[in-house]
Amino acid sequence: MRKFLCSFILLSFSLIGNAQLFSTRSASVSFYSSTPLEDIKAKSSDVESKLLSTTGQLTFMLLVKSFRFDNEMMEEHFNESYLESDKFPKADFKGAVNNISSVNFNRDGVYPTTVQGNLTIHGITKAVTTNGTIVIKNGKPTAKCTFPIKVRDYNISGKIIGKELAESIAITVDCRYE
Repeated sequence: MRKFLCSFILLSFSLIGNAQLFSTRSASVSFYSSTPLEDIKAKSSDVESKLLSTTGQLTFMLLVKSFRFDNEMMEEHFNESYLESDKFPKADFKGAVNNISSVNFNRDGVYPTTVQGNLTIHGITKAVTTNGTIVIKNGKPTAKCTFPIKVRDYNISGKIIGKELAESIAITVDCRYE
């Protein structure tokens, strides 16, 4: 038993030693809404994200007010009327890359992935799953994925939903890790 316990401890330290924690404070999250009346898009480049190479644990977090629009009035309405960013200042994702073992962090390449976890927007947390990619270039990973969401699932409402703002929007995440 003692021999087994020592072997287990050594194996655990070996696995931890091979773990790489990649992080960034300048990832980007953008969203896009298309309706016959108007396309709405915004982007935040002030997103914090972490990726653990051994488990695939993936997180990102941003302040809702960090989204920038081409139209200042849209930005104001977004923060005040729809996302209520004073009341719900953060949005985040906590989950994992399900097939992280298929990503070779020591070899340049493009690796298809599946991401699963909990996305919190407007104070509402929902389980989400989507496909994405991890690109390894010169030992540095970039993770990309797009989450299609229904705004009503996150209690985002208003008279323009379905008219000027689509009922479903695409949230694209692009994380270039150090």
